Amino acid sequence: MASMRVTFSHLLVSLGLTAAISVPALAGEAEKALAGELLECAAYYQISSEAIAAMNAPQMKAVGERLKASADESLALAGKYYGEGDLDAALKDTRDRQIASMAGSSSLGNLMAKYKESCKTLLANPNARLEYWQMATM
Repeated sequence: MASMRVTFSHLLVSLGLTAAISVPALAGEAEKALAGELLECAAYYQISSEAIAAMNAPQMKAVGERLKASADESLALAGKYYGEGDLDAALKDTRDRQIASMAGSSSLGNLMAKYKESCKTLLANPNARLEYWQMATM
């Protein structure tokens, strides 16, 4: 699985998609990679929580609140590793890219398939993921 993530990361680089989540040069490569993943998660959680809030379904309120809390946590962690630069602009670019990937659909299925488990794992133990990136970028 770890090698798949490295491959995915390299695919993003080869497609030029990391430009949307560029991280200032002051951060090390591991921190850049982690901050990029955290921005991806923050965008995913924000988009998901907004979609659930738009449903106006009282039974989904708690889910939307948990997603919003996860978005806030992801963004706060991204800020810790991001370094100097415009974190809000990077988040906006990431959100815009994710929304565009939905191809006009209001379904969150594609985003959930891509981010649900990986973001849950990342937020559960961001230090382990940083250690992974430190080893991967040596």
